[in-house]
Amino acid sequence: MQRTRLSINVNKIATIRNARGGLLPCPVEAARALCRWGVDGVTVHPRPDQRHITFEDVRAIRQVTAEAGVEFNVEGYPGTAFMQLIEAVRPEQVTLVPDPPEALTSNAGWDTLGRSALLSEVLTQVHAWGMRSSLFVGTEIELIEGAAALGAGRVELYTEAYASGFALNREQAAAPFAAAAKHANTLGLGVNAGHDLNLENLAFFDDLIPELLEVSIGHAFISDALYLGMHQALQKYTSCLTTP
Repeated sequence: MQRTRLSINVNKIATIRNARGGLLPCPVEAARALCRWGVDGVTVHPRPDQRHITFEDVRAIRQVTAEAGVEFNVEGYPGTAFMQLIEAVRPEQVTLVPDPPEALTSNAGWDTLGRSALLSEVLTQVHAWGMRSSLFVGTEIELIEGAAALGAGRVELYTEAYASGFALNREQAAAPFAAAAKHANTLGLGVNAGHDLNLENLAFFDDLIPELLEVSIGHAFISDALYLGMHQALQKYTSCLTTP
């Protein structure tokens, strides 16, 4: 078995840039540095209002990752503009997230049963374009089964509940995720995870869930990079994901 892959979300760098205007700090150059230092993947989450990562950023980062041979993961709500963007840039992975345009950040997984008509159409198109699909979900078994029935390639487990419960009882907080990951695997789904994973809680989560293929980390990574530097932060996060 290989080490769980680490994909760094560079959205927060664009947020800092946009707060001031201008070009600095540059998420494209951050992606370039991460690729040079051996990151497994780069993630972006463009929103319709482009309040952090812009569509121009996404196109430029796609070129950087393609040249470096690094996986590019584009996540977001499958509106018209998003679908046009992923058709143009052709990332290796598309992670569909149910957050509406006005949401501050992702705060729930898909209702794969109630939204099956939309998701079925979108997944069919994503697969026709040759991209791997992932659906952002909670730990509800019936909704993971819904993702499998729709033909998704992977699910990304929304880990906010784990992160918030970690300090109180880490085993209890992680248990629903371990069960969900195991069941997803029995259904033929790959398992990713993301949201509020950090240097404190990541290693325990990874050790407990052998089915885990990839984690996507943004806010915590950029926060740590402010103190450690991006290169050292990458090394520390990678060290949390040991080879089984």
